[in-house]
Amino acid sequence: MEILKCEGVSKVYGKGENRVVALNRVDLSVEKGEFIAIVGASGSGKSTLLHILGSVDSPTEGKVCVEGEDISRLNRTQAAIFRRRKVGIVYQFYNLIPTLTVRKNILMPLLLDKRKVNQAYFEQIVTSLGIDKKLEAMPGQLSGGQQQRVAIARSLIYRPALLLADEPTGNLDQRNSGEIMDMLKLSNRNLKQTILLITHDEKIALGADRIVTLEDGRIVSDERRR
Repeated sequence: MEILKCEGVSKVYGKGENRVVALNRVDLSVEKGEFIAIVGASGSGKSTLLHILGSVDSPTEGKVCVEGEDISRLNRTQAAIFRRRKVGIVYQFYNLIPTLTVRKNILMPLLLDKRKVNQAYFEQIVTSLGIDKKLEAMPGQLSGGQQQRVAIARSLIYRPALLLADEPTGNLDQRNSGEIMDMLKLSNRNLKQTILLITHDEKIALGADRIVTLEDGRIVSDERRR
């Protein structure tokens, strides 16, 4: 089942001599449950595409549909609600609230939306991510790898249609990077989570089922590995 469709998506910043084309008529289709790595050199348009898919930004031209809903023309309030309910975003900087426990950080999206916590699902996530013994700890008491696991748990707690990960291993050493990739694969396999991973690391990208390569704002390669 198609969960995401981009049609002719372009993003242009500035005008005249300062005009920069970050994305140039990108077409992309994603099926539910896919694990896709989006790769490319710095400035290729990877993060711009992720921000548009997550409704953090809107395209200059084109259309983006998630579960059949056109998100490319949402206003700011509608986009915020869409992100909270449909998209999980994981950045290389963990963005945890330092004054809240791990448990409250994970549950924050549900609390903001006044939604009931599915305790069984919560326990499944934290156990799978290996942070079930850290729920009452504060973020500052955790290692970088543990903090990133908390960020992933927070992005999964509301069962998003899409999980968007922007260089999630960028601040981690090799061992922790491998563990975070294993966690993402686990959520893809066990929770049937659809994942789009932005990375410049070829070894990390090889862990995905499909690799999409961007160059100068265009898709130049789309390789299915499994």
